[in-house]
Amino acid sequence: MPPTIARRLATRFSLGAFAGRFEETPLGAVRKAVGEGTIQHRGDAGDSIYWLCYRRAQHRLWVVSSGEMGGPDHRVTAIVEELTEKDTETSTDCAVIPDKFGPVVFDGKLHLGMSRSEVVAALGPPSKSEAAGMVYSHGGKLANGFDETAWLVLRFREDKLVSMRGGKTTTN
Repeated sequence: MPPTIARRLATRFSLGAFAGRFEETPLGAVRKAVGEGTIQHRGDAGDSIYWLCYRRAQHRLWVVSSGEMGGPDHRVTAIVEELTEKDTETSTDCAVIPDKFGPVVFDGKLHLGMSRSEVVAALGPPSKSEAAGMVYSHGGKLANGFDETAWLVLRFREDKLVSMRGGKTTTN
């Protein structure tokens, strides 16, 4: 998706009162704050990813670090949260996240349950929009000369935000 959003996206996130920054907060800090979860890993080289997986009622949450871009301390490069159609409490592949770590919020404003019009009011027009979703894409040069790419992929069901995937990478 070509970047069309001029202002920076996916710079920070919060899990309840826990505040983090994309490309700065290590997965270990998230795990320590929550007190639950196991950092998992798959792949190697450019296909390597590390993640924490959490569940609560109908929510599923993945806090992800690219093995390559997240560095040796596995800094958060992406977060995915989805509202499933059925309760996830019976699933055992993800740790239960305490209620005090909700809601997940991107950039102080984006969270599940928002209407499409609330999202546009908060973020402006998307880079791409279709019936079931919207994409926001940002690309730019930072003051230090590095290139920054950020994205939000949003899915709606009955005009409510039910899935958000956001991330950021900085390259030279």
